[in-house]
Parts: sequence; structure tokens; C-alpha cells
Amino acid sequence: MNITDGLLTGSWLWVIHVLFVVGLMAASIKAPWDLLVNERRLQHLFFAVTVVLMVMWVMRAGISPGLSIHFLGVTALTLILGWDLAILSATLVLLAMTVLGKESWQGFTANGICLVVLPALLTHVIQSWVGRLLPKNFFVYLFGCGFLGAAVVVAVSGTAMSLLLWVSDVYPWAKIQHEYINYLPLIMFPEALMNGMLMTGIMVFYPDWIRTFDARVYIDEQ
Repeated sequence: MNITDGLLTGSWLWVIHVLFVVGLMAASIKAPWDLLVNERRLQHLFFAVTVVLMVMWVMRAGISPGLSIHFLGVTALTLILGWDLAILSATLVLLAMTVLGKESWQGFTANGICLVVLPALLTHVIQSWVGRLLPKNFFVYLFGCGFLGAAVVVAVSGTAMSLLLWVSDVYPWAKIQHEYINYLPLIMFPEALMNGMLMTGIMVFYPDWIRTFDARVYIDEQ
């Protein structure tokens, strides 16, 4: 779901502006800039996953403005890069989509909150809970963070955008439910499958690409 021109106005829009700026600043402060500047492999990985996410966001479907559907992919992005670099990467994608006319400038920060900041932070929280509360196991990490985590993230992201459109009197709840909420369960499964399959391949062949995955703990010591 995405916000387009003219949908959000007034005080809600200013609140969203502030929240997005705070999230972007936190990610910028926390990001490992020295490593990103000096490590060529991390640079290649950062730009590669950014391009892949852009391709995913180009493919979408929908009926009414603001009620479009596309793969989110931020769960895998966050697990690979960490929440800070994931926010920066996804923000670049959102910026590119806006420049290309796929998204609106007025809805930039609202889309940034619901499609970038909230999914990245929620993925980080889920990954932290899985690492702290569940056994250190390859499959626990994969299913807890990759599959289940992606399903939860896309559900929360879509619900947040739906509530934002509703409380802002953009659409009545009946229209939002008919055109989007009713399809959320159908969106959750392919989102979980796509993120899970992507993480499975990377964890098997290139586990050192995943910033949040310690192969020594999850594989070598088991």
C-alpha cells in the first residue's frame, strides 16, 4: 500500500514528517559508515540489494490510489544489512520510485514510515526476540525471522497504512477493508515465502553476507 498525492493533509502529515525524519536520523547515526566506505564487498552488497528491492517495488497491483499491493522485501533487507542500513537502502529505493513518478512527493514520508522505518524496526525487534528467547538454531532463525517475521511485518505495515488512511478520512473503512484488508492474508503468505526463500539461499551459500546472522553460533556450535 502506498500514499499518493492529495491523500494526506493537515496535522497528520506533519506528525508523519517528524517521525520519518527521526527514524532516518537514527539510522544515519547508527549506520557503520567507516565499514561501508572502506569495505568494497559491503558496498557491492548494499547497492545490489537496493536494486533488487527497487525491482520488487516496481511490480505492483491495485485499484484505488493508496491501495496498491506489491512485495515489501524489507524483512530480508533488514536481516542482511541490519536495521540502520536497511532504512537507508529502502529510503533510496523510495526516493527513486518518487523521482520516477511511481510514488508521490507529498506521500513520501508517510510511505517512508509505513514501508521503510516501521518494517525495518519491527524486523529488528523480531530478530532480537528470536535470538534472545529461542534456541540458537539455523532453522529457528530462518523460520522465526525470515518466514514468520516477514508475514508479521507485511501485516503490520499494511494495517498501519490502512489505519492512517482511515483516521485521515481519506477512505471509509468499508472501502479499505474491501480493497485491501481482505487481501492481507493472501499477501502475507507470498511475502513470507519470498523472504524465506531468499534468506535460505543466502544463509546456505553466503552466510557472511547476513549482518544479523552469526554462522559460528547458529551452525558451527550446534
